Order: sequence, then structure tokens, then C-alpha cells
Amino acid sequence: MTAVSRDDRPDIADLLAFYASAGVDDALEEEPLNRFAEAASKPAERAPATVTPTGGSATLPRSTSVSRAEMSEMPGAASVARAQSATATVPDEQQATLARQLAMRAATLDELRQHMAAFDGCNLKFTAKNLVFADGNPNAAVMLVGEAPGRDEDIEGLPFVGRSGRLLDRMLAAIGLDRTSAYIANVIPWRPPGNRTPTPHETEICRPFIERQIELVNPKVLVNLGGPSAKTLLNTTEGILRLRGNWRVHTTASGTAIPAMPTLHPAYLLRTPAHKKLAWRDFLEVKAKLRALG
Repeated sequence: MTAVSRDDRPDIADLLAFYASAGVDDALEEEPLNRFAEAASKPAERAPATVTPTGGSATLPRSTSVSRAEMSEMPGAASVARAQSATATVPDEQQATLARQLAMRAATLDELRQHMAAFDGCNLKFTAKNLVFADGNPNAAVMLVGEAPGRDEDIEGLPFVGRSGRLLDRMLAAIGLDRTSAYIANVIPWRPPGNRTPTPHETEICRPFIERQIELVNPKVLVNLGGPSAKTLLNTTEGILRLRGNWRVHTTASGTAIPAMPTLHPAYLLRTPAHKKLAWRDFLEVKAKLRALG
């Protein structure tokens, strides 16, 4: 076997740059650690989470959690402890129920944001840097909803601020809008680690929050940016290339019907610029609909 000379080995700076571009967030130990065994050796007390919705009360048990202090004592867990602001929670149906109750209790967008910031029922919260709630004008006639924050959005705590955001700004400007005349949010408010696709369970846990957010904003027109947003909020399994360009309806919990236009996500358009013409047609439809609705 031919030996690899020292000069042939990759430069550490190049290696770190590769890891960063691949979405690596934290350094891990060389040997796998059994977190369950370590957590079992230091059992943490479970604290029930009590929510009192309108018309009744319900007490929901929290999932098994490990305190931040205990996490800091585990070998190689320093990066995890930095990422967590409270406790790590495994998503389950009880957390989805709690999310629905909290969302319905929010009477304003500020209350909804506070409930989401305090909610520990989605594991994505503990690997994300910031809650990415929304950007733009909550009184706008049009609301745009994407799937989940990326790296730049996670750092700044605002949706669509990276390359996709700059393209979205140009798309809005083409029909006479900007972030002062549009409201922008995501189905998932926390960045999935490494920009991976959110799991169906993570999406279902976060669904009540975005549905309540849409209900509170009450836009005249909803724009679904990308397939995941359209499938979640329009309750369909069709692909985005079949959905786009055709008006659908998003119905809120209170029964309000909002015209919805599924279109291509800006990140997809950056990878497939030939389809920008399709998104342009969709945004012209949005412009015409806004004009017709006054």
C-alpha cells in the first residue's frame, strides 16, 4: 500500500471549511456515547406541564429529560449544553397536544411568540440558535410561508435572509412589494441541524403554531413557498410542480377561507434557474388577486 506523505494530507483549514459547508455544527467524540445509560445513572425528576385551555384544564406529563447541569458533566457534551436553553425533549403526541393548546390560547402574535419561545416540546429547539418567528408587516395583505430556517436565518433569527431571502426580495419587488408590505414566516420556526428535512412528527408538532399565526395575521392572500409548506397547510400530497400556479384555499380553525398560491421555493429556483419563469407567473397571479381583492 502506498504511504500517504505528510504533504498529501488535507490542510486543516480546508477540512474545517468542508465541514462548515456540509452543515456540521458541533464536534463530537471519536467514540460513541450511550446517553441513555448516563442519564439513567443520574435520574432527573419529571415535572408535569400543566396547560389550562378555554373551557377546562389538562395536565400533560413531560417527556423524560436531562437537566442542563447533568448534561455538562457528560463527556463531550459541552457543545450540547451550549445549544440547549432548558431540557432536551423527545417529540411525542403529548407535546403535539400541548402545542395545539398553547397555540389556541394566543390572542395576539406577541403572545404566540412568547408561547413558542417557552415551548420545549420540539427537539429542534435545542440545536437551533434562535427562534425564527417572522419578518415583515403583520398587517400586510399577503403572507408568505416557507418550510424551515437555514443557517443564516438561524443566526439572525429572521426568515429568508440568506441567498434565498435576497432572491425572494427581488421576487416581491417585481410585483411592487417588499418586507414592509408583506409578512413572512415558516412552518418550522427552528432550524433542523445540518439543514436536514424536518421529520413528519416535527412538522405536526409545529403545525398548530403556524396555523394560529396565519389565523392571527388573517392575510387576504397566502403564498406557500415550496412543497412542504403547501402540503402542510393545504392538506395535500401533490408535488409542488403540479400544485404551483393553481389557486387553492387554506381554511383557518375559525373557518376563514384564505386564497392560497403554491409556488416554487427560492432555494429551488437558485438550483434550477430555468424555472424562475414559472415562479414569475405565480407572482403575477398573486398581484392580480391582491388587486381584485382591493
